[in-house]
Amino acid sequence: MKSLLVTGGAGFIGSNFVLHWIRHVSPHLINIDKLTYAGNLRNLISIHSTPGYRFIQGDICDRPLVRSILQEHRPNAIVHFAAESHVDRSILGPEEFVHTNIYGTLCLLEESRQYYNELDVESKKSFRFLHVSTDEVYGSLKPEDAAFSENTLYAPNSPYAASKAGSDHLVRAYHHTYGLPTLITNCSNNYGPYQFPEKLIPLMILNALKGEKLPVYGDGLNIRDWLYVEDHCEAIRVVLDKGRPGEKYNIGGVNEKTNLEVVQTVCALLNELRPNSSSYDSLISYVKDRPGHDRRYAIDNRKIQFELGWRPKETFETGLRKTVLWYLENTKWVEEVTSGAYKNWIAANYGRREVPCEA
Repeated sequence: MKSLLVTGGAGFIGSNFVLHWIRHVSPHLINIDKLTYAGNLRNLISIHSTPGYRFIQGDICDRPLVRSILQEHRPNAIVHFAAESHVDRSILGPEEFVHTNIYGTLCLLEESRQYYNELDVESKKSFRFLHVSTDEVYGSLKPEDAAFSENTLYAPNSPYAASKAGSDHLVRAYHHTYGLPTLITNCSNNYGPYQFPEKLIPLMILNALKGEKLPVYGDGLNIRDWLYVEDHCEAIRVVLDKGRPGEKYNIGGVNEKTNLEVVQTVCALLNELRPNSSSYDSLISYVKDRPGHDRRYAIDNRKIQFELGWRPKETFETGLRKTVLWYLENTKWVEEVTSGAYKNWIAANYGRREVPCEA
């Protein structure tokens, strides 16, 4: 590829993808990130001086900036990660999610459309706009329900999910209305290195190491499909290379686990890798459930498997072991991201839910 533009490439999934792309495909990559609390340039320190790589601090809502990046660097593909992505934060402050996830995507689409229209015929053939989304747009499943497929109707239940659903619809509309060669991926819960410690798995690892409570929402039986982030990056690369414009592809790890199972598995690994005087399981506590907490997510992977030949390489057990080891070996990264502002947010969010759940 001539060059790739990545938005949100300093965040958790975005930075893992940037590292994956430069390692496996090409060093010619432009990374734009606003560097909010979840963006961290330390994630990318290993490629900082790579010839062909360029980082630009900026907001996708800044259309003149996006326009200038497209005109200067002439990418032949865009991978759009930039988004507010935490459900609890969306409950506390939905406006920012609507602004970034919907309006920001609109700005990026408009500039991409104008850029695409100016390309020559050959460049148009190879250009792609890949929008990275979530399985949360589909809503909640009952235990007996079939897994989410690409044809599942949208039924978002949180402000975050609603904002991502809106951005998905915009991307789809820009393909059907304007002919922009778009692709949409909807992934399940990611985990792995560089994940900001507000999410379940890193939060449990770090709390356990500090001897603090491991807060589990409700009865702990909410089910998620877990996808190791490196598998997700590989899937995006495959979709970008082989996916059909105008299509969407679900990406999952085929690892349905209850939240309680996830926490217990983290504890078991820590008991093995960093033994303590007492089992880490004793730190598990139940807190009042969050509003509108979806009961179950599950991904039907068959389309991406049969059409594009992708399957996840990691099981939940192998991926989680790699993840726990990474956090144990990267204490400096953890210290830098767990700032005072982050601690204040944790206190505000979980402190108000310190109520034992009813069985």
